[in-house]
Amino acid sequence: MYITITAQKLGGNYSQSSADFIDYLEKENQGLEQEDIEYFFNQYGDEIDAKEVVKEIDSNTAKLKNREPKFYSITVSPSQSELRKLQNSSEDLKTYTRAIMNDYAKSFNREINGKPITVDDIKYFAKIEHHRTFKGTDKQVRENQPFATKILELKNDIRKMEHQQMEGNIKQLKTQIAELEADAPHKQNGKRIVQGMQKDGNQSHIHIIVSRKDASNSVSLSPGSKHKASEVEMHGKIVKRGFDRDVFFTKAETTFDKTFGYKRNYAESYKSKKDFIKDPKLYFTTLLGLPASEKAIAFKILAKSGVPMASIPTNQVQLALKTIRYLKRGVGIAIKSGSIGM
Repeated sequence: MYITITAQKLGGNYSQSSADFIDYLEKENQGLEQEDIEYFFNQYGDEIDAKEVVKEIDSNTAKLKNREPKFYSITVSPSQSELRKLQNSSEDLKTYTRAIMNDYAKSFNREINGKPITVDDIKYFAKIEHHRTFKGTDKQVRENQPFATKILELKNDIRKMEHQQMEGNIKQLKTQIAELEADAPHKQNGKRIVQGMQKDGNQSHIHIIVSRKDASNSVSLSPGSKHKASEVEMHGKIVKRGFDRDVFFTKAETTFDKTFGYKRNYAESYKSKKDFIKDPKLYFTTLLGLPASEKAIAFKILAKSGVPMASIPTNQVQLALKTIRYLKRGVGIAIKSGSIGM
């Protein structure tokens, strides 16, 4: 599971309207028949029109300044392994979305009118998407890049030759391009993987747009990383504030596992990500201490993410600081790119 929470910006400023973001989320519906369209939904409603979403989000911004986020985007990306546990991607992910928005509400260290925040206090809309494209940070794109660069150079040379700007053998350059295409390490359906190419397989994921203000448009609820759960003294009273991302990410993962009967391996858990960031030695020690069958699955997950498996120690004696430093970079890239689901 890979989850991100971001405040939506347009350039260096926060978006003052959700319209552009909603238009972006509508891209998969272009050209589809009516029965195939994926509508927005919320906790209690389905088939909500995009215009209604923009209206609801944009009108729920009372007293927010231009320099403050008006809404946040939550992206929830289950791994291929997690998606295989679903019976119906769209309906199951809707069920899951509604469940984790309960978790989201409970992760606020706030009260409204003396009561803990519930999902009814949250104004949100969500949409399921079924396609993804390769990003520049993906292993396949990164490792294909040297080939892409050389191919582009050769194509530019061919263009110059065709316009008589330089001399050379066009046929020979085309042969070199064909060889580079064949030698590129990562392909999909026989074609070299490039940034922007649509990924094969089940790529279903969830986009959630959440208003900064509560459903009554009177209380500001920020899940921003700078607004951690804490208590402060205001007007002589101790007031709770903030949002605990750690609690939310943990609950979201647990909710998926309980809802769909998913048996999560350590290498794909949120705990492993925290261990890796805070104490790499603990991360690798735990990895090596897994039962044989679980360790084999963990290594398979890491290998698919591009981690240099040949250098992973096979026992505690080999777990030297030098090895950890070397491996930390490979695992770090995989986590950052989202190829290891957390």
